[in-house]
Amino acid sequence: MRDGAQSEGVSFSTEDKLEVMQRLDDFGIDFIEGGYPGSNPKDEQFFQAAKRRKLKHAKLVAFGSTRKANIKAAEDKGMRSLADAGTEWVAIFGKSWDMQLEKALQCSVEEGVEIVSDSVSFLRSKRKKVIFDAEHYFDGWKSNPKFSMKVLEAAAEAGAEYLVLCDTNGGTYPSDVQKAVRQVAKRFDLPLGIHAHNDSELAVANSLAALEAGAEMVQGTINGLGERCGNANLCSIIPTLVLKMGARTSIPDLTQLTPLSRFVGEIANIEPDPRSPFVGRSAFAHKGGMHVSAVLKDTRTYEHMVPELVGNQRRILISELAGTASLLAKSKELGIDTEKDSGKEILEKLKQMESEGFQFEAAEASLELLIRKLKGLQEQPFQLSGFRLFMDVGGPTTISEASIRVVDHNGNVEHTAADGNGPVNALDRALRKALTKFYPVLSEVRLIDYKVRVIDGKDATAAKVRVLIRSTDGRSSWTTIGVSGNIIEASLMALMDSIEYKLMKSGINGASLKRRKES
Repeated sequence: MRDGAQSEGVSFSTEDKLEVMQRLDDFGIDFIEGGYPGSNPKDEQFFQAAKRRKLKHAKLVAFGSTRKANIKAAEDKGMRSLADAGTEWVAIFGKSWDMQLEKALQCSVEEGVEIVSDSVSFLRSKRKKVIFDAEHYFDGWKSNPKFSMKVLEAAAEAGAEYLVLCDTNGGTYPSDVQKAVRQVAKRFDLPLGIHAHNDSELAVANSLAALEAGAEMVQGTINGLGERCGNANLCSIIPTLVLKMGARTSIPDLTQLTPLSRFVGEIANIEPDPRSPFVGRSAFAHKGGMHVSAVLKDTRTYEHMVPELVGNQRRILISELAGTASLLAKSKELGIDTEKDSGKEILEKLKQMESEGFQFEAAEASLELLIRKLKGLQEQPFQLSGFRLFMDVGGPTTISEASIRVVDHNGNVEHTAADGNGPVNALDRALRKALTKFYPVLSEVRLIDYKVRVIDGKDATAAKVRVLIRSTDGRSSWTTIGVSGNIIEASLMALMDSIEYKLMKSGINGASLKRRKES
């Protein structure tokens, strides 16, 4: 919650950080950096609030810098903030690259060593357990290894509990990380740690290399959040350690890893990368027909592990690359029997629609509705008999109004209107306003994402567009699709699919209503 909070676009509230802290503790993380108590009022508020929370496993860590140059640690405001943070553990970073001392702090290497010694000693005098992060260690190791080692010696002699080697610029290669860690491991009896940044896409590899070379602590973030290109991704490191390297960790239930990744993404308001190893939505997704056919015979053909071990799941994608095996597998996943007719007719229809611009791998709710309709299992429980859009452009802001007429399965007509901040918003509000009178369950539904993509840009403003809408009822979410040369029509298609999908999942569809009426 310190390095991860430095991601561009991320800002945690005090309550956010308390929720994340609790979730990390439940998952089994050993140390949680709560923030920098001397840097801003929000972090100070967090540490005050955290004192009232009891952790069952994790140790909360206050983070900060060594003291400033030309001042004693006891007189340094940042040092005093760390001492007063109320945590048993503190982590401080100190310069271990001589260039940083000369350029950033503008002091001698001798003074740099003294800064580290004085800072650790002060915190130990306040009965704090100290994790010392040797900032830019690997750059310093290449530039002036004697000085970098002296910095570690100063921290160790002053009473640090851990010595953490930091690849702060993220530019070190794994073989160099291993070499440096082995040298330090020979010199000290203290446990070592690794803190890697991802500027060269090597943070996970460097962390694992350090652990193989003798490090015991790995610092990272959930989903690899962090400044610039991010930090080492714990969602990749933890399962690799447990499942590939056979390491013993404090994680009691690895199946909670994927839910943890998604939870942190939600709190940070940054959706996790769908292609993230282990926890990404696409990590165990299969699209090519030959791949799907092989996976159905033996998952080891195209999967390196069982997705359920990390709380993820296998997904079969349907596209123009899919074969009959893909469709049968996807239909089975959705609970639809297509074995009898082999699904060839459905597959041809899907491929035809994809040639027109539809893309069902990103809109599984629309896909399920389509398959059910082609199998005669789903009839639309309402009809849209007409709509009009009005736009008031006379004032400082443009206001849209949608007038809409719908008919339910009994022939009841509802004609209503609604305003919106745009035509699609107005249509959405009017459609749900009308249908909620027939189907109150729709009051739970709201839109959470709306994407428009031009399919063929060379057609300019006459180009077809693909609209993807993500909806939620507070318990689950689903994505629907619409394609048209008219953005309003494409949006309406996706909106209607979204509503129909919710009704279907609630046990309401035209086919069942018709049978009920006949009986």
